[in-house]
Amino acid sequence: MRKRASNYKSSPFTFSFWWFVCGGVSTLCLAFAETNNNVLPRHYLGSQLLQQQQQQRKRLRNFISTINKSTTTTTTTTQLFPTSRAMASSTTNAAATGAILSIPRAGGEQQFISNIIAKSTANSIALFDSLLIVLAIGAVGMKTIGNKSSGSRKNDSEVESSSDVSKEEKPPEVKALQFKFLSAFWLLRCGYWMSGPYVVPAYKSKVFNGVEASMSLVSKIFLIGFAATAIFGPSIGKATDKYGRKAGTIAFCALYSIGIASIKSNALWVLFLGRIIVGCALSLLFSAPEAWLNGEASREGLQKYLGETFGLAFTGDALVAILAGKLASWAASIRGLTGPFELGIVFLVASAVVSGLFWKENKALSAAATDDTPPKDSNTAKKGSIKEAFDIVRSDQKLILVGAVQSLFEAAMYVFILQWPAAVAGAIKTFFGDSAVTPFGTIFSCFMTCSLLGSLLFGKLIKRKKVLAESTATGMLITAAISMGLGAYVTAGATTSLTGIMVALMLYEGCVGMYFPLIGTLRSKYVPNENKSVILSLFGIPLNTLVVVAYLFIKQLGISGALGVSSGALVIATGCMAKLRSIARSETGA
Repeated sequence: MRKRASNYKSSPFTFSFWWFVCGGVSTLCLAFAETNNNVLPRHYLGSQLLQQQQQQRKRLRNFISTINKSTTTTTTTTQLFPTSRAMASSTTNAAATGAILSIPRAGGEQQFISNIIAKSTANSIALFDSLLIVLAIGAVGMKTIGNKSSGSRKNDSEVESSSDVSKEEKPPEVKALQFKFLSAFWLLRCGYWMSGPYVVPAYKSKVFNGVEASMSLVSKIFLIGFAATAIFGPSIGKATDKYGRKAGTIAFCALYSIGIASIKSNALWVLFLGRIIVGCALSLLFSAPEAWLNGEASREGLQKYLGETFGLAFTGDALVAILAGKLASWAASIRGLTGPFELGIVFLVASAVVSGLFWKENKALSAAATDDTPPKDSNTAKKGSIKEAFDIVRSDQKLILVGAVQSLFEAAMYVFILQWPAAVAGAIKTFFGDSAVTPFGTIFSCFMTCSLLGSLLFGKLIKRKKVLAESTATGMLITAAISMGLGAYVTAGATTSLTGIMVALMLYEGCVGMYFPLIGTLRSKYVPNENKSVILSLFGIPLNTLVVVAYLFIKQLGISGALGVSSGALVIATGCMAKLRSIARSETGA
C-alpha cells in the first residue's frame, strides 16, 4: 500500500488534475460573474435579500404569537426565547436581526456566496484581482503537491531507483552555476516583462496631427521591429558566438533599455527607430543567455542538469512576470503609460551588473574546447559562420523540425501579444459598460500565473525518466491549438464573452509556460553548441517572416481571423513535433 500511495503522489496526472481544477475554479468565477451581470439584473441580489428578510419577519411574528398563546410558564418561555418581548416591540429592522440570530435561515449559504460574487465582480479591477488570487492559490497548491510527492519519493527506495537526476544530491558546481545564471536571468526577464502589459496601449495613446494612433499604425511599428530581427538576427547571433555570450547578454540590456526609452517620445520616427533597436535586442534575448548557459554546462560537464535548470528558469520567470505585471500597474498609476518602461530599465541595468560581475565569458570556440586547447585547424576557426550554420540545419531533419516548431509557435505567440489587449478590453466593455477600466497589469499577472502553472507541470514531467520531452511537447501543442481556436471562435461574434476569451487565453498561457522550458530542453539536445547563437538566429528568420506577413494583413484579419491563423500555425507545429517524437522514439526504443 505504501508503494502504491507513493507512486500516486508522484504521478504527473495529479499535477494535471490540479492544473485543470485551477482552471475550472477560475472559469466558474468568471461564469458566475457573467451570469450575475448578463442574465440577472444588477438589483436582483438586493430584491432577493429583501424578500428573504420579509419572510423571516413573518416567521418571527408567527413564532412570537405562538409563544404568547402558549400555556407554558414564563420561565420556560424566557429560556426558549429571552428577547421575544423586546423583539415584538422593536422596529422592523431589529426584528429582522432577531430572526437572523434565532431562526435558521433557508438559503443563507447561497446568500453569502452571492454577496461574495457581487463584491468580486463589482468592477473590472475587483474581478481580475479576485481571479489572480484564485490562480495564485492554485499555483501554491500545485507546488505543495510537488513538494509532498518529492518527500514521499525519498522515503521509498524502489521509487528512488527508478528516477535519475531529480533524486541525487546536486553537486556544488550545479548550484553555483544555477545561482549565477538565474539571478541575472530573472532580473533581465523582469525588465523585459515590465513593458509587456502596456506596450500596445502606450503606442496607441500617441497622437499625431491631432489624431490618436490607429491599430494599423501600431501594427506597422511592431512590424518594423520584427523585420529588424529577421534581417539583423543572424549577424547578431554570429557576433554573439564570436565575441561572447556574456557580452551579448549585456548588449541586450543596453539595447532594450534604449528601445523602450524611445516610447516616451511623441515623434513617429523615434518610435520606429526605437522599435528597430528593440528588434535587434530581441535577437540577443532569445539566444545569448541560453547559449551562455549551454556553454558553461558543456565546459563543466553538467549537461544533464540543463533540463532542470531550464525548468527552474522559466518557473521563476513566470513568478517574475506576475510581479512585473503588478509593478507595471503601480508604475502606470504614478507615471502614466510610460511608467512601466522607466521601471523596467532599472531591472535591466541590475541584470547587466550581475552578469558582468559573476559570469565568465564563453564563446563558440571556448565552449567546445578547453580553455587551454587552441583550435586544431583552420576549419575550427570558421565555426560560427552563417553559411556553415545553414548547412548544419539543412542536413539535419531533427533541427529543421525543431526550428519549424519554434518559428510557428512563437509566431502565433506574437500575434497573441498584439491581439489580447484589444480582445480583452472589448469583452470588459461589453461586460461592465463603456466606462469600465481595463487593468492590463493585473490581467497580465493572471496570464503569467497560468504560465507558472504550465512551468510547474513541465518541471514535474521532466523528472520522470520514461517521459520524452517530445511527447510532452506534442500534447502541449495540441492543447495550444485548441485554446487558440476557441479564442478565434469566441471573438467571431458581434460581442465577445469575457468568460470565453479569458478561458481560451489563460489555457494558451498555460501552454506557453510549458513551451519555453520544453523548447530550451529540445534545443540543448539537438542544436550543436558551437553554432548555437547563429542557428537560433536562423530560426528567427521564418518566425519573423510569418509575423510580418500576419501583421501586414492584421486589419483585414481582425482579432478573430488573427487568432484563427495562429491556431492553424499551432496545428502545423503539432504535426512537426509529432514527427520529431516519432524519430526520437525510434532512436531510443521508447
